[in-house]
Amino acid sequence: MVVTDKAGKIVPGLELKDFTLLDNNQPSNILSFHAVDGTLTKADPSVEVILLVDTVNVGFQAVAQVRQELDKFLRENGGQLAEPVSLFWFTGDGVQARQVPSTDGNGLATQVDQMDSRLRTITRSEGAYGAIERLQLSIQWFTTIAQSEAKRPGRKLLIWMGGGWPTLDNPRFDISAKGQQQYFDKIVQLSTVLREARISVYSVSLGMPGVGTYLYQDFLKGVKTADKANAPNLGLKVLAIQSGGRVLGPDNGLAAQLDKCVEDAGAHYTLSFDPPRADRANEYHDLKVKVGQPGLTARTDTGYYNQP
Repeated sequence: MVVTDKAGKIVPGLELKDFTLLDNNQPSNILSFHAVDGTLTKADPSVEVILLVDTVNVGFQAVAQVRQELDKFLRENGGQLAEPVSLFWFTGDGVQARQVPSTDGNGLATQVDQMDSRLRTITRSEGAYGAIERLQLSIQWFTTIAQSEAKRPGRKLLIWMGGGWPTLDNPRFDISAKGQQQYFDKIVQLSTVLREARISVYSVSLGMPGVGTYLYQDFLKGVKTADKANAPNLGLKVLAIQSGGRVLGPDNGLAAQLDKCVEDAGAHYTLSFDPPRADRANEYHDLKVKVGQPGLTARTDTGYYNQP
């Protein structure tokens, strides 16, 4: 959890007494609390920053620009990174990790220079079938990354470079009750594994805002039942906000966007609580953390699925 002031600046130095946890708008007892200020106290293990370059949902020209901005970010401060960084490369063949986590930005930049700049290897059309396939492939590998990171301790920032995958929000994408159930099951799975892996998701992208840039804001509320589930509920930007991360861009300053994301690896807070008894499987609970000091906002998981 990260706390910010009205200007968006991260606030360290808060104590347990400054926080109130609401579960479905009911006060919940905080069982444990840990604060990291990023200077006097460091996270142990260190917060890992995962940078993922998306070539499946981004065009060739944009990928080239992303690589330039990524190189710029990695070589800042003489190439000395504040947190260990992992590089992932997402293509039609899946996700490949190019190097173990490292604080050597220059070494990682060299890895970026050696990356294959292929676009997508998907051979289907760019129409509806292509959109469906890219959605399925993206969610599949996004889930694989989260499941893998859940086996490792510590907090992680997963920064997805690209606007995300297709959300199939066009009315022509009619969905059956079976399809909605499948979407709901995936929503529950991702919500749970992201929390267990302690992953905050970030969406950064290049370009200019276009039609539908902010459509994701209509799908930020938690999905309580399968009949309310649709593909946009699985959008990258929706998952980012719901996990306590951020959505930045589109604009031409991708390196600056990355800097803002990585700031979240500094001062942060961790708390735990005992959830109430669940009456049924996959019972959705809304979460809010309020900060007692005026003008401060806590950014954290917005909900979870409780189990009997």
